Amino acid sequence: MRFKRNTRLDPSQVEDIRGRGGMPGLAVGGGGLGVVGVIVYLLVTLLSNGGGAGLNGATVAQQPPDQVLGDKCQTGRDANTREDCRIVGYINSIQRYWSKTLDGYTISKTVFYSGSADTGCGYATSEVGPFYCPADKKVYIDLGFFDELSSRFGANDGPLAQAYVLAHEYGHHVQDELGILDRIGDDRQGSNSASVKSELQADCFAGVWADHAAETGYLTKPTPADVRDALSAAAAVGDDRIQRATRGQVNPETWTHGSSAERDHWFTIGYQSGDPNRCDTWKT
Repeated sequence: MRFKRNTRLDPSQVEDIRGRGGMPGLAVGGGGLGVVGVIVYLLVTLLSNGGGAGLNGATVAQQPPDQVLGDKCQTGRDANTREDCRIVGYINSIQRYWSKTLDGYTISKTVFYSGSADTGCGYATSEVGPFYCPADKKVYIDLGFFDELSSRFGANDGPLAQAYVLAHEYGHHVQDELGILDRIGDDRQGSNSASVKSELQADCFAGVWADHAAETGYLTKPTPADVRDALSAAAAVGDDRIQRATRGQVNPETWTHGSSAERDHWFTIGYQSGDPNRCDTWKT
């Protein structure tokens, strides 16, 4: 899956604050979902409970010269040669699909950060992995996560694996737009919890976008190998697989995102159906 060389990118959908992170030392740690009492939907839950004050997003100063995305990321040709431009392109494609599919969809920016960042949900560090913050309606990601996805969690390293990560987080933005996130409340742990249902639905929404990715005008159609990469990424961050690797045992009562098999299953439903209405994990 590659970008069409002459398609125009929209880097305004990204805020690049790499090298200008939030206050270091206010690490994210623990086990739950949330930063300072505000639910943050994390792709990886190994360390996912916030520890700083609940402040608004940081004001972004001038970016370092090599990170001015508007200068570097202009076309699909740039997306095929630079990782940060590639992520910009995925974001553009994902949001074009949802803008055409969901009435009233509002554009949500992604923040590229390194190390730590000041978010609408409090201070976060890169240990939390990519996440969506409903307080400021932004997606946050340290691009170093993609290296960890393969080296630490054993996922295949491919273009749709990276795109899946972004599409999953934007799935949470779609849930926020639809009021679905309000269903979670305090039901945040357990294999049948509202948190798990929310995460699996976001996986399904990611699969729906992948099925329509070529129609957005940015990308070529995913190959079977691309889809395998995405499924590998989804399975790599299943609660059972992470717990087995980090704790040596699996405890479904503490799950927040679902098993590897469930994440694989719901991405597949989304991809094979191409229909967000098939993503009602709340009925299962």
